[in-house]
Amino acid sequence: MSPQRRRLGLYFALHDHNIRTPEVESFVADLLDHLPRGLILVMDRSQPHRSAARQLKQRFPRRLRIEWLPPYAPELNPDEQVWTRTKYDDLANFIPQDVPDLRQAVRQSLCQTRTQQSLLRSFFKHAKLKL
Repeated sequence: MSPQRRRLGLYFALHDHNIRTPEVESFVADLLDHLPRGLILVMDRSQPHRSAARQLKQRFPRRLRIEWLPPYAPELNPDEQVWTRTKYDDLANFIPQDVPDLRQAVRQSLCQTRTQQSLLRSFFKHAKLKL
């Protein structure tokens, strides 16, 4: 969320495999390129996130703050609602021709979702998180 405009953003990267530490580091570094004042990153406690966090804090000590979700608490993660909407609303009954077709449909869904401020806010409300 932008502190000045109180506008929510949704940034994402799609991969053909489970993410590992290098993908997390690269993604956050790219985010910091777009957000020069820095950011507060809220992460779950998956292994790639924990490993990347250690390295990212060393690389960006002044521009990055990391807050951790409690262990095993997906209901507190607004991102879960993003994926629920993508899978069960936008792509319900969708039958892709192949993996690139699926990737394009997921990207289109996420791009559409990120333009809807009220929808993004509802994901935080569902997680009972105040903005």
